[in-house]
Amino acid sequence: MNCLIVAATAMEISPFLDNYRQGKEMPEGLQIDVLISGIGLTATMYSLTRQLYTKRPAIIVQAGVGGCFDTMIPLGTVLAVKQEAIADQGVVERGTLKTLFDMELVQQNQFPFTKGWLVNKGEVLKKGKLKKVNGISVNEITTSRRKIELYKEKFFPVVESMEGAALHYVGLMEKIPFVQLRAVSNYAGERNKKNWNLKESILNLNNELISLLNIL
Repeated sequence: MNCLIVAATAMEISPFLDNYRQGKEMPEGLQIDVLISGIGLTATMYSLTRQLYTKRPAIIVQAGVGGCFDTMIPLGTVLAVKQEAIADQGVVERGTLKTLFDMELVQQNQFPFTKGWLVNKGEVLKKGKLKKVNGISVNEITTSRRKIELYKEKFFPVVESMEGAALHYVGLMEKIPFVQLRAVSNYAGERNKKNWNLKESILNLNNELISLLNIL
């Protein structure tokens, strides 16, 4: 069985890469490839699609850190993303965020969307014990209070990234099972990195990544 591990940056999966290079804690019978896609939806979409046409995996696992909209979730917590939306693909009119679906430019159930979401319905996601949450992907990291409010009203998101929706879109279009893991490194809107917990987030993320590989 071939598994493709995808991360925007090597830093986010550095503990896993160390084990991978040394052959430690790697499950038997699982062939692993690693793709560092680059940051953002565009880079991830291109890199991932190109990789699939070079070698088609049985499953794709994306691992990364991200911002969190729920301050009750401790920094360092690892979550699994159930469904994704591209939050800043639309327009704000009269104080309301309207998506492409709201403007009827795209039908909300037009494949690969389900009610406007890119939903992971795969069995591997169901097997995992991590909390399943809504994720949004953005081209601009959310910093303003008003944008946070607009996103919460529209999507009820828990985590934010710049790459998650690209994984969901490609996985659904290509009919390849996938899982997205996100570790909470900071709360949405918090730009003072002294208040982030990047070190623990990366460590926890990689521990959960290895645990996931062992149940595939």
